[in-house]
Amino acid sequence: MTKSSTHTTLSRRERQIMDVLYRRGRATAAEVMSELPGEPNYSTVRTQLRVLEDKGHVRHDEEGPRYVYAPAVPRHAAEQVVAAVLGGEASRLSDEDLERISELIEKARKDGSR
Repeated sequence: MTKSSTHTTLSRRERQIMDVLYRRGRATAAEVMSELPGEPNYSTVRTQLRVLEDKGHVRHDEEGPRYVYAPAVPRHAAEQVVAAVLGGEASRLSDEDLERISELIEKARKDGSR
Protein backbone atom coordinates (compact mmCIF):
# COMPACT_ATOMS: atom_id res chain seq x y z
CA MET A 1 0.00 0.00 0.00
CA THR A 2 1.11 3.53 -0.68
CA LYS A 3 1.35 6.22 1.94
CA SER A 4 -1.73 8.02 0.67
CA SER A 5 -3.91 4.91 0.59
CA THR A 6 -3.02 3.84 4.12
CA HIS A 7 -3.83 7.18 5.74
CA THR A 8 -6.89 8.65 4.04
CA THR A 9 -8.80 9.41 7.24
CA LEU A 10 -7.84 12.40 9.35
CA SER A 11 -8.69 12.95 12.99
CA ARG A 12 -10.72 16.01 13.97
CA ARG A 13 -7.56 17.84 15.12
CA GLU A 14 -5.71 16.89 11.91
CA ARG A 15 -8.62 18.29 9.86
CA GLN A 16 -8.47 21.48 11.92
CA ILE A 17 -4.74 21.78 11.24
CA MET A 18 -5.30 21.21 7.52
CA ASP A 19 -8.04 23.88 7.54
CA VAL A 20 -5.56 26.36 9.03
CA LEU A 21 -2.92 25.48 6.44
CA TYR A 22 -5.37 25.70 3.52
CA ARG A 23 -6.64 29.04 4.81
CA ARG A 24 -3.16 30.52 5.39
CA GLY A 25 -1.29 28.73 2.62
CA ARG A 26 1.71 28.19 4.91
CA ALA A 27 2.36 28.58 8.62
CA THR A 28 4.72 27.75 11.45
CA ALA A 29 3.63 25.38 14.22
CA ALA A 30 3.09 28.40 16.52
CA GLU A 31 0.87 30.09 13.92
CA VAL A 32 -1.15 26.89 13.44
CA MET A 33 -1.46 26.51 17.21
CA SER A 34 -2.77 30.08 17.61
CA GLU A 35 -5.69 29.34 15.26
CA LEU A 36 -6.75 26.01 16.75
CA PRO A 37 -9.70 25.79 19.12
CA GLY A 38 -9.06 24.91 22.74
CA GLU A 39 -5.64 25.20 24.27
CA PRO A 40 -3.39 22.88 22.30
CA ASN A 41 0.13 22.18 23.53
CA TYR A 42 2.93 23.39 21.22
CA SER A 43 4.79 20.06 21.22
CA THR A 44 1.52 18.22 20.46
CA VAL A 45 0.88 20.47 17.46
CA ARG A 46 4.45 19.87 16.23
CA THR A 47 3.91 16.12 16.59
CA GLN A 48 0.61 16.30 14.71
CA LEU A 49 2.25 18.29 11.91
CA ARG A 50 4.99 15.64 11.70
CA VAL A 51 2.35 12.89 11.54
CA LEU A 52 0.51 14.78 8.79
CA GLU A 53 3.80 15.06 6.94
CA ASP A 54 4.41 11.31 7.33
CA LYS A 55 0.91 10.71 5.93
CA GLY A 56 1.75 12.88 2.92
CA HIS A 57 -0.72 15.70 3.67
CA VAL A 58 1.82 18.35 4.74
CA ARG A 59 5.32 19.38 3.69
CA HIS A 60 7.72 21.80 5.32
CA ASP A 61 10.44 24.24 4.33
CA GLU A 62 13.21 25.27 6.69
CA GLU A 63 13.53 29.02 7.12
CA GLY A 64 16.42 29.51 9.50
CA PRO A 65 15.59 27.67 12.71
CA ARG A 66 11.85 27.51 11.86
CA TYR A 67 9.87 24.91 9.96
CA VAL A 68 7.16 26.45 7.80
CA TYR A 69 4.40 23.99 6.91
CA ALA A 70 2.16 23.94 3.85
CA PRO A 71 -0.43 21.54 2.45
CA ALA A 72 1.11 18.87 0.23
CA VAL A 73 -2.29 17.70 -0.98
CA PRO A 74 -3.93 20.03 -3.51
CA ARG A 75 -7.28 21.39 -2.41
CA HIS A 76 -9.08 19.62 -5.28
CA ALA A 77 -7.79 16.25 -4.02
CA ALA A 78 -9.17 17.04 -0.57
CA GLU A 79 -12.50 17.96 -2.19
CA GLN A 80 -12.59 14.56 -3.90
CA VAL A 81 -12.25 12.92 -0.49
CA VAL A 82 -15.18 14.99 0.81
CA ALA A 83 -17.27 13.94 -2.18
CA ALA A 84 -16.46 10.29 -1.51
CA VAL A 85 -17.43 10.65 2.16
CA LEU A 86 -20.67 12.42 1.31
CA GLY A 87 -21.50 9.73 -1.21
CA GLY A 88 -21.33 6.87 1.24
CA GLU A 89 -21.11 8.06 4.80
CA ALA A 90 -22.97 11.38 4.94
CA SER A 91 -25.54 9.95 7.33
CA ARG A 92 -22.77 9.48 9.93
CA LEU A 93 -21.58 13.10 9.82
CA SER A 94 -22.58 15.41 12.66
CA ASP A 95 -24.40 18.67 12.02
CA GLU A 96 -21.15 20.43 12.98
CA ASP A 97 -19.19 18.49 10.34
CA LEU A 98 -21.81 19.20 7.66
CA GLU A 99 -21.79 22.91 8.56
CA ARG A 100 -17.98 23.02 8.31
CA ILE A 101 -18.11 21.32 4.90
CA SER A 102 -20.71 23.87 3.81
CA GLU A 103 -18.45 26.72 4.99
CA LEU A 104 -15.49 25.27 3.09
CA ILE A 105 -17.57 24.96 -0.08
CA GLU A 106 -18.75 28.57 0.24
CA LYS A 107 -15.18 29.78 0.82
CA ALA A 108 -13.97 27.83 -2.23
CA ARG A 109 -16.69 29.45 -4.33
CA LYS A 110 -15.66 32.93 -3.15
CA ASP A 111 -11.94 32.20 -3.69
CA GLY A 112 -12.64 30.84 -7.16
CA SER A 113 -14.59 33.90 -8.28
CA ARG A 114 -11.69 36.31 -7.72
